[in-house]
Amino acid sequence: MSGPRFDLPEADAFTRTYWDAAAEGRLLVRRCRTCGRAHHYPREFCPNCWSEDVDWEPATGRATLYTWSVVHRNDLPPFGERTPYVAAVVDLAEGSRMMTEVVECGDAGWLRAGAELEVVFRGGIPVFRVLGPGG
Repeated sequence: MSGPRFDLPEADAFTRTYWDAAAEGRLLVRRCRTCGRAHHYPREFCPNCWSEDVDWEPATGRATLYTWSVVHRNDLPPFGERTPYVAAVVDLAEGSRMMTEVVECGDAGWLRAGAELEVVFRGGIPVFRVLGPGG
């Protein structure tokens, strides 16, 4: 019998909308109808003005790289099998930040803050890759 999976989210009644969309290859954010700001991770209230008048919105899937770190060691299964990988924080086009992973970037030595990214989905999880020429 294998141990628990630490890399898969546990959807609850509130986040099910988000994870169902991700499973279909769609990224959602929450937008506040009171102050107009988007936020991520999904919450039932706006972390900017505390309003509960928030709604789901489709995201463009575009982002810029804010910061990152190349992880060379992780003892939690199954992450150890994936090293090295790039843990990152990205600025979504909608105006919020998101913790994620940058994929398909080789040794990551050429990553730069502000690099343009696009969302891709790995097993229903949104991750990002650098936009290539013509992307």
